[in-house]
Amino acid sequence: MEHRHRKKDTPIPASSHHLFVQMKSLMCSNLGEELEVIFSLFDSKENRPISERFFLRLNRNGLPKCPEKPERHCSLFVDLGSSELRKDIYITVHIIRIGRMGAGEKKNSCNVQYRRPFGCAVLSIADLLAGDTKDDLVLKVYMCNTESDWYQIHENIIKKLNARYNLTGSNAGLAVSLQLLHGDIEQIRRDYTSMFTHGVSITRKLGFSNIIMPGEMRNDLYITIERGEFEKGGKSVARNVEVTMYIVDCGGQILKDFISFGSGEPPATEFHSFVLYHNNSPRWAELLKLPIPVDKFRGAHLRFEFRHCSTKEKGEKKLFGFSFVPLMQENGRTLPDGTHELIVHKCEENVSLQDSSRYLKFPFSKGHLLTNNHQVVKTTKESFWITSFLCSTKLTQNGDMLDLLKWRAHPEKIAGCLSKLKEIDGSEIVKFLQDTLDTLFGILDENSQKYGSQVFDCLVHIINLLQDSKFHHFKPVMDTYIESHFAGALAYRDLIKVLKWHVDRITELERQTHNQEVLKAQEYIFKYIVQSRKLFSLATGGQNEEEFCCCIQELLMSVRFFLSQETKGTSALSQAQVVFLNSFPAVYSELLKLFDVREVANLVRDTLGSLPTITNSDESLQAVKLQCIGKTVESELYTNPESRYILLPVVLHHLYVHLQEQKDLIMCARILSNIFCFIKKNSSEKSILEEIDVIVNSLLDVLLRTILEITSRPQPAGTATRLQFQDVTGEFVSCLLSLLRQMTDRHYQQLLDRFKTKDELRDFLLQIFTVFRILIRPEMFPKDWTVMRLVANNVIITTVLYLSDALRKNFLNESFDYKIWDSYFYLAVIFINQLCLQLEMFTPSKKKKVLEKYGDMRVTMGCEIFSMWQNLGEHKVHFIPALIGPFLEVTLIPQSDLRNVMIPIFHDMMDWEQRRSGNFKQVEAKLIDKLDSLMSEGKGDETYRELFNSIIPLFGPYPSLLKKIERETWRESGVSLIATVTRLMERLLDYRDCMKMGEVDGKKIGCTVSLLNFYKTELNKEEMYIRYIHKLYDLHLKAQNFTEAAYTLLLYDELLEWSDRPLREFLNYPMQTEWQRKEYLHLTIIQNFDRGKCWENGIILCRKIAEQYESYYDYRNLSKMRVMEASLYDKIMDQQRLEPEFFRVGFYGKKFPFFLRNKEFVCRGHDYERLEAFQQRMLNEFPHAIAMQHANQPDETIFQAEAQYLQIYAVTPIPESQEVLQREGIPDNIKSFYKVNHIWRFRYDRPFHKGTKDKDNEFKSLWVERTTLILVQSLPGISRWFEVEKREVVEMSPLENAIEVLENKNQQLRTLISQCQTRQMQNINPLTMCLNGVIDAAVNGGVARYQEAFFVKEYVLTHPEDGEKIACLRELMLEQAQILEFGLAVHEKFVPQDMRPLHKKLVDQFFVMKSSLGIQEFAACIQSSPVHFPNGSPRVSRNSMPVSMSPEGARVIPRRSPLSYPAVNRYSSSSLSSQASAEVSNITGQSESSDEVFNMQPSPSTSSLSSTHSASPNVTSSAPSSARGSPLLSDKLKHSRENSCLSPRDRPCSAIYSNAAEPSQRILYNHIGDGALPRSDPNLSGPEKAVNSTPSSWSLDSGKEARNMSDCGKLMSPPVPPRPTQTASPARHLTSVSPSPAGRSPMKNCGQSFTPSPVDYHSSGLISNSPVLSGSYSSGISSLSRCSTSETSGFESHIIDHSIPVSNCNISEEPVRKESKTPPPYSVYERTLKRPVPLPHSLTIPIPTDPPALPPKPLLVRPNNLENSNKRTEQVPRPRPLPRKVSQL
Repeated sequence: MEHRHRKKDTPIPASSHHLFVQMKSLMCSNLGEELEVIFSLFDSKENRPISERFFLRLNRNGLPKCPEKPERHCSLFVDLGSSELRKDIYITVHIIRIGRMGAGEKKNSCNVQYRRPFGCAVLSIADLLAGDTKDDLVLKVYMCNTESDWYQIHENIIKKLNARYNLTGSNAGLAVSLQLLHGDIEQIRRDYTSMFTHGVSITRKLGFSNIIMPGEMRNDLYITIERGEFEKGGKSVARNVEVTMYIVDCGGQILKDFISFGSGEPPATEFHSFVLYHNNSPRWAELLKLPIPVDKFRGAHLRFEFRHCSTKEKGEKKLFGFSFVPLMQENGRTLPDGTHELIVHKCEENVSLQDSSRYLKFPFSKGHLLTNNHQVVKTTKESFWITSFLCSTKLTQNGDMLDLLKWRAHPEKIAGCLSKLKEIDGSEIVKFLQDTLDTLFGILDENSQKYGSQVFDCLVHIINLLQDSKFHHFKPVMDTYIESHFAGALAYRDLIKVLKWHVDRITELERQTHNQEVLKAQEYIFKYIVQSRKLFSLATGGQNEEEFCCCIQELLMSVRFFLSQETKGTSALSQAQVVFLNSFPAVYSELLKLFDVREVANLVRDTLGSLPTITNSDESLQAVKLQCIGKTVESELYTNPESRYILLPVVLHHLYVHLQEQKDLIMCARILSNIFCFIKKNSSEKSILEEIDVIVNSLLDVLLRTILEITSRPQPAGTATRLQFQDVTGEFVSCLLSLLRQMTDRHYQQLLDRFKTKDELRDFLLQIFTVFRILIRPEMFPKDWTVMRLVANNVIITTVLYLSDALRKNFLNESFDYKIWDSYFYLAVIFINQLCLQLEMFTPSKKKKVLEKYGDMRVTMGCEIFSMWQNLGEHKVHFIPALIGPFLEVTLIPQSDLRNVMIPIFHDMMDWEQRRSGNFKQVEAKLIDKLDSLMSEGKGDETYRELFNSIIPLFGPYPSLLKKIERETWRESGVSLIATVTRLMERLLDYRDCMKMGEVDGKKIGCTVSLLNFYKTELNKEEMYIRYIHKLYDLHLKAQNFTEAAYTLLLYDELLEWSDRPLREFLNYPMQTEWQRKEYLHLTIIQNFDRGKCWENGIILCRKIAEQYESYYDYRNLSKMRVMEASLYDKIMDQQRLEPEFFRVGFYGKKFPFFLRNKEFVCRGHDYERLEAFQQRMLNEFPHAIAMQHANQPDETIFQAEAQYLQIYAVTPIPESQEVLQREGIPDNIKSFYKVNHIWRFRYDRPFHKGTKDKDNEFKSLWVERTTLILVQSLPGISRWFEVEKREVVEMSPLENAIEVLENKNQQLRTLISQCQTRQMQNINPLTMCLNGVIDAAVNGGVARYQEAFFVKEYVLTHPEDGEKIACLRELMLEQAQILEFGLAVHEKFVPQDMRPLHKKLVDQFFVMKSSLGIQEFAACIQSSPVHFPNGSPRVSRNSMPVSMSPEGARVIPRRSPLSYPAVNRYSSSSLSSQASAEVSNITGQSESSDEVFNMQPSPSTSSLSSTHSASPNVTSSAPSSARGSPLLSDKLKHSRENSCLSPRDRPCSAIYSNAAEPSQRILYNHIGDGALPRSDPNLSGPEKAVNSTPSSWSLDSGKEARNMSDCGKLMSPPVPPRPTQTASPARHLTSVSPSPAGRSPMKNCGQSFTPSPVDYHSSGLISNSPVLSGSYSSGISSLSRCSTSETSGFESHIIDHSIPVSNCNISEEPVRKESKTPPPYSVYERTLKRPVPLPHSLTIPIPTDPPALPPKPLLVRPNNLENSNKRTEQVPRPRPLPRKVSQL
């Protein structure tokens, strides 16, 4: 429907075409003579020219001779038919030169010039069809090899007979411009005015054009000089014959200027042919046109003179013969068309031919000679052939036509002439149309009895001849003849008589060809009858009127009889009926000239009423019958009210029959449209009301059924058919609206009274309500047809108001009918919700006009809904809760009057449901479903957002509903319902806004998670919950978040059990059992875990589904599942996994969506995504947000601001369990999973100075604020980010910071040494660089900074409580020396030969380091007893237990006595200061004395200790890029700041390995200046990730709920082997080892292992090629570097119930370790025994030899701790469980 008014009129293919030709030049090297160029069109199929010639002359240069006359060198070939546009039509160009006989002859004294052949060019017109214009097309010019073939050179070129022609020259070419134009000539004149203004010659077709126009005057005789046969004439060689032609009139005078060589050249008096050299049988084939006037045609003849052209110097032309031919014969006929062989009469050179009477008595042709044998001529051996063709509108060559026109001279030939008339060419008849008609009626008047039938047949032939498109334009000529020239006053009698005779015989004859011709001509036959009767009445004063009426009645009775005959299928009779009906409507106007309008109407009604029914008749007959009805409605007869009332019943009857059968709907729609057009125009007449009554009673029902039928059927596939289908739909809709619009109260009342039973009324109401719903569809009318929509709505609401009374009266109380009432309310609701009625969207002026004309139809319909609802009474319960959703949609419309009307209905519904069931469960359910569906229907534009917002005041502060609720006894449940709907509305609004965006982003996923959680935890709507699970799943797939997609689908999987309960079809799932669906979900989840490289989780699911297969003995699938499980193990070991970064994001300000506003989240970054890229992505998602440039917590003004603020920085993951990470010998491929999966806790550090900062040694006052973030759910999960549930903040003292740095470096050294020993490293470079970085830094004095800060007497005296910590730091320094010594021994064993010099250098530097490692005197200041920390210690719950060197079983070696550090090792360049300044610089100037800090820079010689804290990774500016850099950041520190954004893969590896004492803490190196500066910022390091348990699927907002859900059916973190049991007191092991009184790290918790960063060494290639592992480490003391992104602080130790024992050569530890050694559950790993390496005397690391236990069998009961080991310990209440619905999902 929408495309109906936009359908462009398809251009009618032009029947006429025209070719524009413009001659440019002839390019040839050997020119020098003038040329004649002749264009023509040639039909190669029929081998003849089809056009006249276009003739132009060229000068010696090959250019047009008359350039000032454009009509001389351009022409338009006109009136080409479509049949001429084919590939075998060619443009031929013949070129004649004017000059000497031979082209190479020298100039002679004579000036005689001859026309001689030069060349020919050919082009197919098909080449112009692809493109209309060919500018400057160059045609090749060819010359025949022998001149005798010149007449057919174009044919040879077309046929490509190459042997008969060749190119005239290598560079010869004819430049022309060709253009094909379409349309009639007048249109061409309008479109190309410039062409005709400048002048263009017209070249006609040979003969008449396809359409002959009346008044066209032509008298053209075309002569083609074909060939001749001549004798030698006594000469030894053949003659050079030239033909000269003249036109001689009857008086013997030569007619001047009537020989046309072609268009473009004025006519000439004589014509000279071209000369063929020495040829006695020349063939010319030159076409000439002779436009001789008719008055000069009679008696004229053509004379052809033949001369021999001498090639001698004199150049004489000697006459040797002549021929002639008369143009008209003695009997008046012109020269017949065809070829004529003329006699060549011999004559002498000096004979004068001026006296034509002397030779005209001679025979002129061989044919004439045969018929006149008595004439004798001198010779008949020589002949001359010409071809003639006459194109004349005044002269004829047909003798039969002349005999007919001269019938009075030969009355005996009348019968023969009449019979031969049908054989005469139509063009001859139309040329003499008036004369022919006069002849026929003259014969009829004089002898009607004898020739009446023949004359009638001839008249029928001429009438039907004018139906031909070629002669269609002569119909006006006949009309003029009838009105002005026809004089047969008595002809009507014979015409009626013969016509009736033919009609009566129609039913008797089997062959109806002639009768069909008669019926086809009935229009003009009636015109002659009527005109004849009028002439007779004028002549006689109206005599015989009754007789004439009787004759007409009898004629029409015969017609009715033959029309009433029924036939089956197609027959001769049905074809005759078709012919009659086609032309019958044209008779009405003729009958109205003689009869009264009522009489004619009755005649037509009776005739049309006699037509047969539609059942068994021919389909073509039915179509024509309907066309006849349509022409009747369009005729003059129907415009009269009196006749229209008579004809209307029969017209409606036929329409009803066709509509009932659904046939010819297009024609039916056209007829109906015309009927209602008359009704609209004449609506003021009283008769219209009666006509409307008739139409309503006859057509309303079938019109409704037709609309229902055509709108319910599928639309056709073809474009044209579909548009036609849409057109007919629009026509019927318009007719229905027009009918309803014209109906008055009386009409509606009569309509309703017409129904005899309630069932009939019920069916009618359902039908019309359905049609109205169809009319309201948006696609029914084009979008911009606002007026039409308003008119339709006005008609609908008017009709509904009438019909609602019938609904109330007939279908209430005992007769209540739910279906019809439901249909009524549904119609009313969609009526109100129409987009075209939402006046708020209109402009003020448009809205004003609509209100003035129609009012607000929404309010009118709303009042009608309220009225009908009130009338329902107790039947209201039938519509609860079905109508809650539709009525809610109405209340969303921001129209106060409408809302005031609809709100009481809501209260009524709530009241009725409370009475019936005592609660609002159904109301709540329907309300929620409807709100959700309104969002998903795409009603999400800005206007609709305002409409949705209106629901909140509707159920909130809106007075009407709340006041009503407060007065009820069920007030509490009502208020609860309002609160639930309001919260849901907030989430739905956010969801709709997010869904508007094109790409999948975090907002969409986060909003979906929020809404999904709401449906589960608050609404407990399982079906909606599952729907949003799959919506979230689809979003993740689109974003390629495969791990999150698997976790999301796992939520649905957890709702299902392994049972055979049948489930219905749901979403994309078929009907299946619960077991089958859960199996499918398992396989899909495994596939997504596989794609997300989370293979450990996939293994768990493989085992679960394998258990099911094994329990059912499905060994085939069990085998496949084991293979899949094995493939996942292989992928863990073989494939590389990237470890993502984690980022903390704070969303502050009121402009954020509800689910983000003033909350902080931790987000799991994408692969390769670092801080800068993540910041940019977040700013792209929130383009209006402002990036905060600091890491401090914002204040309340930021929270309440009407803006968006983003605070972003990187955080470090804290693994929940450490067993796998601490176990020795486990490949990094396995450990990498536990570092970044199932993470609940994250941390970041912020360094700051407390107290006065020492410029010489910043470590003295450098504190670290450590913040730990606890999430509501572990990452990864169903989203890439989760909300922070809890924050914990502690402060680390400078001493604790130093201890942590050394612990991390020692742990890194242990790990690398162990990997090297067990040959896990294929390349020793990582160990080499780490040793080099530590030893070189220590030698350069890096450790001295710690000594200066904490080992001096002043510090010991002022901090007596730090005695144990100082001892611990000292022991760590000594322990590092022992580890380095052992590491060098291992390094020496594996170092390649080319690195031996470097190893030797390291050994030498190590001895320097040992010799310089001393401790100043401060023993007296250290208390001998353990120091107890005050309550204010920043590191709460720190275990005072000392930690061994390696948790994997390395023994603690007795430490040496303290060494003193020489004072000379102190460096003047304050590297500590630069380290601190770099840390503070990344806080963007927020810490104390920032200006001073910014002015400090590290020197190239700075130790790594000095650069250890060069940048805190957690306080890097949150700006997404350098463009958002802090304005406080100085230029000279930009390099440092850029390094702070490096990924862990870009940073030095020596800084990211942890210590066993605090295993998840790590140290980070980065390059600043020339040194390898350790970094402590998680923004700069690869986050250390660990495994955590998967939360419950129900917990999407609340971490407590998530952590305490039932374990059944949930995917937990992969189980971790249990830790060894602590069997002895740590102090007992330490006493004999260390001279210090207490443990090494009394404040460190040893229970958690360190998680290596993403840059752990997985392969030699990765390490050896890493640019960050270069020798730059020599400038720093990596061993003392501290990583502020290290693992959890001491306050986290309460999570772990036991710690790792520390033992020095403790034998009792080994059995315990063997007992507790549980292998990881996801891999069957073997530990290959390595070749024993001798340890140095100070360090021994035993290699465990026991293989791990195999994993349990699939069907064995697994220990609970495998799934529960990572559970959070907090106990929170469970969310309410979902009620399981049998067979629902």
